[in-house]
Amino acid sequence: MADTMVPDLAARPDVLPSDRLLTNGVAVPALRPALRRISNVGNAISVTMVWFWVVLIVGGAVWLDGWWGYLIAFVLIGPMYARFAILMHEAAHKLLFTNKKWNDFVGMWVIAYPVFTPVQLYRRVHFAHHKDEFGPNEPDLAFYGPYPCTRAALRRRLFRDAVGISGWKNFKPLVTNTMRAPFRPIGLSIFAVQAALWAVSWVATGRWWIYPVLWWLPWMTQWRVINRLRSIAEHGGMERSKDRRATTHNVRQSLLARFWLVPYNTGWHLAHHVDMGVPWRNLPAFHAELAQAGYVTDALTYPNYRALWRALSSIEEPAEREPAAA
Repeated sequence: MADTMVPDLAARPDVLPSDRLLTNGVAVPALRPALRRISNVGNAISVTMVWFWVVLIVGGAVWLDGWWGYLIAFVLIGPMYARFAILMHEAAHKLLFTNKKWNDFVGMWVIAYPVFTPVQLYRRVHFAHHKDEFGPNEPDLAFYGPYPCTRAALRRRLFRDAVGISGWKNFKPLVTNTMRAPFRPIGLSIFAVQAALWAVSWVATGRWWIYPVLWWLPWMTQWRVINRLRSIAEHGGMERSKDRRATTHNVRQSLLARFWLVPYNTGWHLAHHVDMGVPWRNLPAFHAELAQAGYVTDALTYPNYRALWRALSSIEEPAEREPAAA
């Protein structure tokens, strides 16, 4: 049991600057261009492939045409939402394509709007998060702050995610804000894309319910669970600090985690917060630089996500009071 999630100072040795990294952990100018290089072709393939897998999953379920096939498709769409989210995150950082117009166009219309995300607003909020994690303007403080917690508290949060309560809290403002002038163009664009997806899926499959069951409902439920588990594994229970090792967790990556939770190298999140200009393809190489310098240590690295979630929910339940004596 721990009462804080912040690693001890002993796990965060003062090893910077080095011959390859600056005091803040960013690579020296000679190494920086290679680490910050954006792969236009590779990212175009990634965007194409995420849609290919969505079509294959939904098409496979329709072809099988059994309840179990639709259930499998429902489950597999959750990890697809994780992929859209990370590609959208890259576009928000202007790391998807070197051409900024294409970066923003694809980021909005091909990635963000199909998954109900106003990427223009997300970018503004997300940059506030990067500017000062856990500071007074941290937009996600209520999400990251209440850890460690009890297992019962974490179960309650995940239950609200799984049954759509959290999803409705996200969906309702999207609807209501669309009726308001400043947000209306963005909201209408998002719902226009959703209407197009519904129409295409209906015409292609002959089933009107494919869109709400295999697209909208996973966003409302399963994606909420995945997003919480991933997000709290990034920053849950950490603190405001110039040392990114005190603001961001580090977790050893596995193939299973990278499929379900942290695709496109987003599990190397500490490296991303040290230098948010490094595209996702280069995060493992940058993480290796941080580890080689001694900045990332085994002592602050969780062996897997299960171990981190256990630590995040390690507070003991309050003991029941003894009944008063007669």
